[in-house]
Amino acid sequence: MEKHLFNLKFAAKELNRNSKKCDKEEKLEKGKIKKAIQKGNTEVARIHAENAIRQKTQSLSFLRMAARVDAVSSRVQSAVTMGNVTKSLAGVVKSMDAALRSMNLEKVSHLMDQFERQFETLDVQTQQMDESMGQSTTLSTPQSQVDLLMHQMADETGLELNLELPQEEGGSIGASTASGEQDELSQRLARLRDQA
Repeated sequence: MEKHLFNLKFAAKELNRNSKKCDKEEKLEKGKIKKAIQKGNTEVARIHAENAIRQKTQSLSFLRMAARVDAVSSRVQSAVTMGNVTKSLAGVVKSMDAALRSMNLEKVSHLMDQFERQFETLDVQTQQMDESMGQSTTLSTPQSQVDLLMHQMADETGLELNLELPQEEGGSIGASTASGEQDELSQRLARLRDQA
């Protein structure tokens, strides 16, 4: 499984490299367009413009694919982590069986505490993984952040960007729910640290 994880990460890097290569090719084609226009050769400029557009499209395709592969590698990483936790839980269960056979109540109590700690750790890790998966998937990128970044980039280049931004109703309710969930996670993490 870890070999597959490495291959996925390598593939994502390769796709990003290909995207950058296409971006460079696009810039070269744009330079050729300018030269052809300066020489008055519109037919050649049109060919270079088509090439530039094709390179831009390929670059975006490579970036999309890299994002998807990265999301898959995150899921594989979570599977590897879950496998490790499962092995730990299996070991605890075997120890519990042995302790129950000997009926050493102190040992049983200790093992039960260990089991509960492991289970809480698994629960927290699962929640963190779910959150990171939600953040790493490009489809779940908040629209407001995308719009903000686009406006910043337009301001830096001196362009005017006219996007109609949807007005969110009841945005404070969602924010308070998210902060409540964050508080709950923080408290669970603090409990786990105290137990360790």
